[in-house]
Amino acid sequence: MAHASPLQRFRRFRTSDSGASAVEFAIIAPMFLMLVFGIVIYGAYLAAVHGVQQLAAEAARNSIAGLTPTERATRATSYVTANANSYPLLDVSHLTVNAAASASDANVFVVTVNYDASDMFIYSLPTFVPAPSKTIVRSAAIPRGGY
Repeated sequence: MAHASPLQRFRRFRTSDSGASAVEFAIIAPMFLMLVFGIVIYGAYLAAVHGVQQLAAEAARNSIAGLTPTERATRATSYVTANANSYPLLDVSHLTVNAAASASDANVFVVTVNYDASDMFIYSLPTFVPAPSKTIVRSAAIPRGGY
């Protein structure tokens, strides 16, 4: 058996396609996995944002049953505290509620829910893309009275 010359070996290597799929997978897989995990993690963050918004909206709706501003604020805060556990991505101890009449219109009651999201998994990852704000703030306003 004759040994192939270096030029012949190079030509055979250059035209060989064995292992091409493995090389292509090794190049594409990390980017694909980063994309998939990014979608999942940002999805969890956006689910938390949605939960905070829903709590604010429902607390504002619940607050209109109060007769005084103090009673409305108490109803809004109680609603958020009682129902936050129904959102699995939210920790009740990280929620704060501010409920008061609007500064521009005394007939509009505004409920603002703040959530400290700094303990979420998204902030423990390396920053390949800009991280969203660690504080989620959502408000809901509801008019009071007959219109």
